[in-house]
Amino acid sequence: MNKKLKWTLITLASLALVLGLVFKFMQYETKKASPEDTVSYKKDGKALSVFYCRPSKKDRVIFGLLVPYDKVWRTGANEATTFSTDTAIEIDGKTLPAGKYTLWTIPGKEEWTVIFNTKQYGWGITYGGEASREAEYDALQVKVPVQHNPETIELFTISFDDTDTLKMIMEWDQTRVSVPIK
Repeated sequence: MNKKLKWTLITLASLALVLGLVFKFMQYETKKASPEDTVSYKKDGKALSVFYCRPSKKDRVIFGLLVPYDKVWRTGANEATTFSTDTAIEIDGKTLPAGKYTLWTIPGKEEWTVIFNTKQYGWGITYGGEASREAEYDALQVKVPVQHNPETIELFTISFDDTDTLKMIMEWDQTRVSVPIK
C-alpha cells in the first residue's frame, strides 16, 4: 500500500511539473507575439505609468473586426493593462484619485470610452474570450473622439505627450485617441 501511494504521488508531481512547463511555454509564446512595455511620465509633481502588452497589426483589420466596436476591450493583449498615478489627476474634468487601475476601453467608430477600474485582474479576458472587467469597480469613465492617423501604426502603442497639454495617447493601425490629463 505504501508503494502504491508513493507512485501515485510521484505521478501527480510529474504531471504537475509537465503542466507547469506547458503553461510557461504557452505564456512565453504569447508574450513573444505581443511584447510587454511600460511607458512613464514624470514632470510637475506627477508620476504616471502604464504597463501593457503590444499586439501587432499583421495585415489584419483591427478596429471593427479584431477589436469589435462597442464592446469592452482589455486595451492591449495578455494581462489587463494597468495605469498608475501617484497623485490625484483630472481627466476630462473628473477626478481620478492616486492609485493603480486597470485600463479598459470601448472602441467606437467616432469615439472611445476610456475606463479606469479599481480591480486588478490576472488576465485581460475570460476563458470565453470576453473582457474580464467588472463594471461595479469602475472609478472613472470618459469619452474621447477618434482621430485618424495618416500612417499605419503596426504595434499597439500607448504614450504620453505634453507638447501643449498632457495627454495619454493610444494608437494602432490608423486610429488614435488622446485622453486629456490635468
